[in-house]
Amino acid sequence: MGLFDKFKSLLFGKGDVSEGTQDEKPVASKQEPVASKQEEPVSAKHEAPVTKAKPADMKVEQKPIIQKPKEEKPVADKITVGHVHMSGCTGCLVSLADNYEGLLTILDKYADLVYCLTLADVRHIPEMDVALVEGSVCLNDECSMEEILETRERAKIVVALGGCACYGNTTRFCRGGQQNQPQHEAFLPIGDLIKVDVYIPACAPTPQQIRNVCLMAYLLLKGNDEQKALATAYLTPLMNLAAAGTEACGCDLMTEVINQGLCCGCGSCAAACTVRAITMQYGRPQVERDLCIKCGACYAQCPRSFFSFDVCGQYESITNLIGEVMKP
Repeated sequence: MGLFDKFKSLLFGKGDVSEGTQDEKPVASKQEPVASKQEEPVSAKHEAPVTKAKPADMKVEQKPIIQKPKEEKPVADKITVGHVHMSGCTGCLVSLADNYEGLLTILDKYADLVYCLTLADVRHIPEMDVALVEGSVCLNDECSMEEILETRERAKIVVALGGCACYGNTTRFCRGGQQNQPQHEAFLPIGDLIKVDVYIPACAPTPQQIRNVCLMAYLLLKGNDEQKALATAYLTPLMNLAAAGTEACGCDLMTEVINQGLCCGCGSCAAACTVRAITMQYGRPQVERDLCIKCGACYAQCPRSFFSFDVCGQYESITNLIGEVMKP
């Protein structure tokens, strides 16, 4: 043992020196694993993360749809009706709409509205049973000329609705110069261009009269023999008006109404005259011939201008028939 070894033995001791020189062991790590902590199983580490299903991925059990039988309507076989608007003020269409619940009853049970620029989204005139034509025809408008001819070809019954369609009304006196269409200066009632089956005169006709004509047209086409006979009796005076022509004026009031003892002094003719050519004096109309433009408005407005004794005898039966078919 050398001197350096002896010095070490004095300081540290013999056992420590001999062990340290021969068998030195590595110092253990100060951080020891915690005994309480357990390792996660391998299966848990590799398990896929849990994701919530989206509404689109969820499968919904579809139940069979049970279709209910369609409700049967009282009258399955309807007629088709169209409203053709020519040159007019649309007052006749307003009168048609003024039937309110009655119009809904007609459309639900008896008629389908297949053409109307205001109430139906149809661009071209289709085939129809009854065509209600409002307004006169402008000869300067090529489209109007084509439409009135198409109406006659595609409708079984053509009805002139209102004074303009029947007799031209004030449109006959039109001289053009309108702000929107200054070239439109020549107008004629539809009867001068096509064959018209029924007239509904007045400016504008009453809602009840328009409704009744639609009902009678249905009964004439689809009803039984008794109903057809009553419908024919109701429509005959209006058909006679159509056959009489397209000209009427204040003079016709004298010959056809006043001279026949039919004037009731209601004043409808004076109220309808747009040029103030008729005044009421002592309960009778007084016509100023120099002011009359022969538009036919007064004759069309008169409730006695198409008076018929044939209808008077069946008035009660016709009224009861209308009441029965208009029940909701």
